[in-house]
This record gives sequence, structure tokens and C-alpha cells, in this order.
Amino acid sequence: MHDAYEPVPILEKLPLQIDCLAAWDDWLLVGTKPGHLLLYRIKKDAGTNRFEVTLEKSNKNFSKKIQQLFVVSQYKILVSLLENNIHVHDLLTFQQITVVSKARGATLFACDLQQSSSGEAKLRMCVAVKRKIQLYYWKDRDFHELQGDVAAPDVPKSMAWCENSICVGFKRDYYLIRMDGRGSVKELFPTGKQLEPLVAPLADGKVAVGQDDLTVVLNEEGVCTQKCALNWTDIPVAMEHQPPYIIAVLPRYVEIRTLEPRLLVQSIELQRPRFLTSAGSNVVYVASNHFVWRLVPISIASQIRQLLQDKQFELALQLAKMKDDSDADKRQQIHHIQNLFAFNLFCQKRFDDSMQVFAKLGTDPTHVIGLYPDLLPTDYRKQLHYPNPLPALSGAELEKAHLALIDYLTQKRSHLVKQLNDSDPSTTSPLMEGTPTIKSRKKLLQIIDTTLLKCYLHTNVALVSPLLRLENNHCHIEESEYVLKKAHKYSELIILYEKKGLHQKALQVLLDQSTKANSPLKGHESTVQYLQRLGEMNILWLFFIFWFFCFQIFTEDLTEVETLPRDKVLNFLKEGFKELAIPYLEHIIYMWDETRPEFHNVLIQLYLEKVQGLMKVYLNSLPEGQTHSSCHVFMVMLSSVFPKKQASCDWVYFIVFV
Repeated sequence: MHDAYEPVPILEKLPLQIDCLAAWDDWLLVGTKPGHLLLYRIKKDAGTNRFEVTLEKSNKNFSKKIQQLFVVSQYKILVSLLENNIHVHDLLTFQQITVVSKARGATLFACDLQQSSSGEAKLRMCVAVKRKIQLYYWKDRDFHELQGDVAAPDVPKSMAWCENSICVGFKRDYYLIRMDGRGSVKELFPTGKQLEPLVAPLADGKVAVGQDDLTVVLNEEGVCTQKCALNWTDIPVAMEHQPPYIIAVLPRYVEIRTLEPRLLVQSIELQRPRFLTSAGSNVVYVASNHFVWRLVPISIASQIRQLLQDKQFELALQLAKMKDDSDADKRQQIHHIQNLFAFNLFCQKRFDDSMQVFAKLGTDPTHVIGLYPDLLPTDYRKQLHYPNPLPALSGAELEKAHLALIDYLTQKRSHLVKQLNDSDPSTTSPLMEGTPTIKSRKKLLQIIDTTLLKCYLHTNVALVSPLLRLENNHCHIEESEYVLKKAHKYSELIILYEKKGLHQKALQVLLDQSTKANSPLKGHESTVQYLQRLGEMNILWLFFIFWFFCFQIFTEDLTEVETLPRDKVLNFLKEGFKELAIPYLEHIIYMWDETRPEFHNVLIQLYLEKVQGLMKVYLNSLPEGQTHSSCHVFMVMLSSVFPKKQASCDWVYFIVFV
């Protein structure tokens, strides 16, 4: 709860009993039980909540009985129910203009002032006369019949216009009468246990209808427009709509609530209040039999501050839209409150609602992703700030949150991809003022795609591959590589490498996985398929992988491989894959400690053949006429091919120098 109004006394201990009120601009009309009509001028002192109250007129002979008053300031007339008939007086002089003679015996009336698109006002009136409802319109300083009388099932106790319908409360039931030329009548629902029904017009053309301590809102079709009824702490006797508030007079106090969201805003204790009227926006009067108070609104800025502290963001937004600030300041505050609202929805674990608000606001997606654990790089996440500590999420809650984020990011991704080639920077806004935002669309897409990958790994692994196969997939390679390896998703990792052109890494993964018993990539079929997809332009990869597989087959660190007949393996390699003979001999000599001379001799022979080839290249590269004694360059070439620490290579160096 917060203070929306302050009650300020206007009239105290009035000697005449008050029976009805009406107000406009700075004027207050009071109808009294003896039939006196009192006109007060109410002027507010600048900078205070005090008022200067002046009795401007007192008409002691206005009527013997003043039952109801209604001011139409646009026409400068006062419509009143006096001694069970409808009278119209001049608002300035109180001179009588007309009497609706047909309405003799009236017990109730309700007026409706409509503004046309041209700005012209149109006044309609319905009058309850016994069990009939008469309909009139105002023209040429008189009321004329709008259509024929409508028969009512009982004597109306309360009435209000609702667009082109009239909602009528009888002793036991509410009805809706349509202005369709036929006077169609629709029964609504019982009035409840209360002695008097209550129908009050709302600012948006609907009506508030009371049923004991409940109030429902109906449209002109008689359909309830609110999910839930307002629940008062007692039975209201009068109601007034002052958006965003609805004010009700209860037997002991005035209660202020909101329709959307449904909140109890304030309770104001007054001495036996009975009547309620307004002179337009923010000018509300409450009266008891001998007192009149004015409900003075607390400044909107103060209310918003209190509402933000109480985390009542929806109501704060409604008030922010009503402020008189400049458009730029108003937009900035509304945007700030909406971000706080979206953040609060997230903290309440209303993830879908939160994401929808963030999407409408254009909040930087990285700030939204930062609400979740372990989705952003730690260094960047530390730069983000939030209004309050983030909720701890795990299990089913975290999955639900991830699903909402996926929907949000998918929408953002689609939007960014369409704008990828735009020259203007991305226009996102921070969740908290002063927090850095990312302007580059490519960078945003990289973060969004990488985050989608992580979310899919948490929620639906089947979506990982389609994401990685997208031609415009922007997943960050190192981060994606890390999470896929951590999740043991090697098939998906290969898709990532393939789409990014990292074929060597892909082939290495295929090779590693081909020998693992439980791997879906076991065997060489996946490798063959991968190589086939590379096409002619990448035929060199075929040589690479073939070379690698052959070498792997004969050097694998397995007992079965180590005990293979080495002479037969060597002969096989020399005949078909001579370039693998040297690595094989080096492996069996230096890794498996092969000591038989024949293998050492073959290795030396192969080294010599290689040296002769290098020498030929070297000699051909010398300028004509240069001596062959410059061996330094050649030795550099030689050392790049043969590691000098190997014993067999020492023989090569020795032979070269000899």
C-alpha cells in the first residue's frame, strides 16, 4: 500500500444535512435536505494542500427536495431531480430552463456526455419512472425523446450508461438494456445480499457493478472484462473512477484500489462518508451528512518512488504515462520502469513474461543472457549490473528459464540476421543505465548463437546439429568447442569444424573417436563420408588422412601391434608407402628400442638417399661459378630434416663430411 490521496477538509460541521453533491472546475454544488442549493468556490493555495473556500451563492428556495444533481459544464446547465421530476437550470444564474414534464414521478436519472470526432458534445439521459425507463437527448436548450419507453421488470435503483447500453440495478438483479431501437433487455446476475444495487460509470465507457463486497467490470454487451472481481473490505455505497484508481465509499472509510493490477492502494478513515463526486481528473470530493473533504492526489513522482520501492512496477508504469514531463524524460522513465518490471518478472520466475517485455524494450540481449548462470564469458559477465541479486536457478526451474530464453534469442536472432548488412550500429538499450552495450551485430549474433548452443545442450540436444549446420551460424569456435567436448558431443563438434572449415581438427576428432568402443563414430565410415564431402578441391586431405591412418596402424601402442613382424611391415611400406618407412624405423628404434643392425642400416640408407636429394637441390641452387665449399647453408637444410640427437643421424653427418 502507498498514499495516493490526502484528505483535506473543505466544509466542516455544515448546519444543513447534505443530500447530494455535484462539481465542476473550481466549483462545488451542495444539495441539502431542506432544499437549499449551496454554491462554493474552491481555490487551492499555491504550493500547499490548503484551500480557500467561499460560499458564492445560496438558493434557499431551489426546491423542497433535492434528490440528485448533475452538471454539464459544456452546455452550462445543471440537471437535477427535484421533487420526483427532471429540471434543467442555467449553471451561472440558477434560472430554470426547462422541466421534462413526461418524467413526472421520476426516482432516478443518469446522463451520458459523448464527444464526437468533430469535438461536438452529445448529451443523452435515461430516467427511471416507476417500472419504465425513458430516454432523452439534449438539443436547442431542451430534452427530446430519443426512443420509446423501455419496460423494466422492477423499479430501477441504480443506473449508468455503458456506450450504447444502460446497466440497471434492481432490488434483486442487474439487467442490461440495449439502445438498438427495440430496447432489448438482457438479465445479468443477482445483486447479492446488499440492500441497494450499485452501478458506476468508468472512464473507458464500461461500468463497475457491485455484488455485495465484490465489483465486476462489464462492457456494453454485459460481458465481464476483468479476470477477477475487485474485493472490497466492506460493501461500497458509492464509486468513482479516477484512472488508474477506483475510489469507493464504504460505511466507515474511503478505499482506493486499482483494477489492473488488482491492488489495495489506500484506506482513508473518515467520519461516516456517504457521497462521492468529481469535477474531472484529480478533483474528487467526499461528503458525509455535515462534512465535505477533497481527496488531493499525492504527486505522481512521489507515488512512483514508493511504488518502485514496493516493486509495484505495473502501477508505477501507469502513473509514469500520466506525468506532465517532456516526452523525452517521460520515455526515459517509462523505459527504466519497464526494465525493472521485466527484471522483477524474471526474479518472480515468470520467465516467458519477462522475456516478452525485454523483447519489446530492445534490451541488449547480452544483458538478458547475463541473468542466467554460466552462459556468458566470466570477464564480460562481471561488467553487467542488475537492480537486485539474481535468483538461484536449478533443475526444472532452470530448464523452464532456458526454454523462455531460447524463444527470446530465436526472435532476436531472426531480427539481427535481416539487419546484418546495415551500416548503422545496433540500437540496443542497457538494462541498467551506465552498463556497456554491444553495438556490433556480428558480435551480438556470435553471442546469441553460442548461447543458443549452450541452451540446446541443456534442454533439447536434437536442436544442436540444425543450429550448427546453418550457413550463417555465428557460434564462437573456442567456446562452442569447449562446451561440446565437455558434453561429449563429438558428432556435433565435427559439424562445427566442418562448417568453419577446420577440416584438420575434424579429421583428428574422427581419428580419435574411431578406436573408442562406445563412440558413435567408431570405425572409419564417418571419416570416409567426411572426406567424400570435401570434394576435389580438398583431395590433399585424402592423402593426409591415408598417411596418418597407415602410420597409426603400424605404430599404435598396443602389444599386438608391437609384436608384428617388423621386417614384413618395413618391406610393405618400402614397396607401397616409402615416405612412411623412415617414421616407422625411427619409431621402432627410438620408441620400441629395436637393436637389430638390419633396421639401423636400412634407416641410414634411407637417410643417405634423402641427403643426396637435398644435396642435389642445394647444388642446383648455387650461382654459377661459386665453389662448393660453403657447407653452412646446406647443414642448416640438413638439420631441419634430421634431428642431430638421434644416433643414426650422426652417421649421416659423418658420411656427408667424408
